[in-house]
Amino acid sequence: MKMPTMRMIVRWIHLALTIPIIGYIYSPFRVLPDYAAPTRYVFLPTMLLTGLWMWKGHLLRRLVVRRAE
Repeated sequence: MKMPTMRMIVRWIHLALTIPIIGYIYSPFRVLPDYAAPTRYVFLPTMLLTGLWMWKGHLLRRLVVRRAE
């Protein structure tokens, strides 16, 4: 897969995962327990990993290539 395509996919995943988090923040207080577990354990960590990948993914790829040699 080409890098621009990969970056676009990761960007859209990152943006799609912000929608449930925004819904969690602005939802009424009585429905927060319904959204708490998926937001804490799925949406937020995945969004953080995709953001980190977009920010510093080039360094991670460089480290993986060096170790493979």
